[in-house]
Amino acid sequence: MSPAPEAITPDPEEGPAKGRDLRSWLPTVRDTLVAILLALAVGAFLIAISDDEVIEALDNLFSYPGSFFIYAGDVVRHSAGAVWDAYSALVRGAVGSGSALQRTLERSAPLICAGLGVTIAFRAGLFNIGATGQMLVGALAAGYVGFTYDLPPGIHLLAAIGAGVLASAVWGGIVGVLKAQTGAHEVITTIMLNQIGRFTVLYFLAKESFQREGSDNLLSPPVADSATYPTIAGLHIGIPLALVAALGVWWLLERSKLGFEMRAVGANPEASRTAGMSIAKVYIATMAIAGLLSGLAITMTLLGLQQSVTDQVVGSVGFDAITVALLGRATPLGTVLAGLLFGALSAGGLGMQTSAGVPPELIQVVQALIVLFVAAPALIRGLGRIKRRKKPAAPAVAEPKGATA
Repeated sequence: MSPAPEAITPDPEEGPAKGRDLRSWLPTVRDTLVAILLALAVGAFLIAISDDEVIEALDNLFSYPGSFFIYAGDVVRHSAGAVWDAYSALVRGAVGSGSALQRTLERSAPLICAGLGVTIAFRAGLFNIGATGQMLVGALAAGYVGFTYDLPPGIHLLAAIGAGVLASAVWGGIVGVLKAQTGAHEVITTIMLNQIGRFTVLYFLAKESFQREGSDNLLSPPVADSATYPTIAGLHIGIPLALVAALGVWWLLERSKLGFEMRAVGANPEASRTAGMSIAKVYIATMAIAGLLSGLAITMTLLGLQQSVTDQVVGSVGFDAITVALLGRATPLGTVLAGLLFGALSAGGLGMQTSAGVPPELIQVVQALIVLFVAAPALIRGLGRIKRRKKPAAPAVAEPKGATA
């Protein structure tokens, strides 16, 4: 007799299913905060030694090593002001004013949605690195509906969003079908589909129907005003829509039958098959939903900010989404918080560059360090002298009298 589906529920103490109650979240939150602080500390050190005199002294490091260490030591001892200025500019650029906060939220919204697409794939045991291709195809479909058709406001926006998410869902579903029917690894297929998506966009942008009139660049006409996200208090409604999407993903994973099957397949595909679940259905549905979320992400950029299709419309969001999902520990709430953090770092990086003269690459270094430290919780606990409470050993069971070996 096949085991009941409940018998293969993922262990709530392991993997991304962790966090069923507030107490189980505390160690993860603690380790993540320590990781962020360590990354900021390393970033502060890099700011301190980026003084021009120290860099010039590097040329004579082997000929006159003393001068290098003198310069470096002096800068490190007296660089508290430079570090303070840099991080103050980061905070001001992220949340220091209404316009800064608006910029942070606008950059966070697509990161959250694309990160949710990666998260939901993680929970089903799939590695979706194809958000870039899914977003490119979604931008092509949403942009075409946005600048080609003349529809009433509201209906036009819904049509453009629907075209974008549908195209992205189909693009993601292709990966699920290949995985389910042929066993093709999703990493390989998503990488290839990223390239196919990019060249598909380039192909169509070279066509007259997609080419902006009077321009020789690969640039589409702007979408009509009736197809753009309306704004409330300066913020387009795609931002609260990202939070609604996160709530929907939480409900799907934790309260729906399909979500249970996703988590079960992600924990143990063979046990799930034994329990009567369709692995093929789960893979196809998961990747289609992941693509849908990526399509929703690109509409927030195309219909909310940029309003024209180019081959660079996605930017780095597709790959940053992987980082956001990893930092968020493959949970909807964690993905939202990670998306807000990376949106703040992205928006504040401009302030660091203009106000404090810090190279923008330093923000990317800090982001990479955060992910590195978060991905190594044992290292974090060691560096931060954090010791998890050991589980009490199970009491020994006395052997019945007269039992034989």
